[in-house]
Amino acid sequence: MQSWHLWLMVAGLLGVAELMTATLDLLLLAVAALAAGGAAALGLGLALQLVAFGVTAAAMITLVRPVARRHLTSYPQLRTGVAALIGKEAVVLSPVGREPGRVRIGGEEWSARSYDPDLMIPAGTTVDVFAIEGATALVHPREDPWPN
Repeated sequence: MQSWHLWLMVAGLLGVAELMTATLDLLLLAVAALAAGGAAALGLGLALQLVAFGVTAAAMITLVRPVARRHLTSYPQLRTGVAALIGKEAVVLSPVGREPGRVRIGGEEWSARSYDPDLMIPAGTTVDVFAIEGATALVHPREDPWPN
């Protein structure tokens, strides 16, 4: 039996073991065994096959593993409830300032205060929701992107 056959069997066993454990580490070692099998198929000696296995395993575990773990364990940021309202556009229904007024956020009426307490926002102004405190939205007027 040629040595590349043995490396291929080792890679297969590591792949099956990875399916049983789902740790990702055994899969990376299986890839290293495939690299060593490739070196054996090229006719390189056992020492170079072991070097290929070691270098590939070290590279996979130090370079690929952290990136793969980060992608496997990260979850999409899903904002729900009042947190989903932050950053939304709203329209002022009654003047908003230090004293609460009313705004319409996505079809719903909310009580609102100005994020800047010294600022009075007239009705009809388009604002952004900066924060939610209890049942009150803290809003600030949108800046005109192209002043005249």
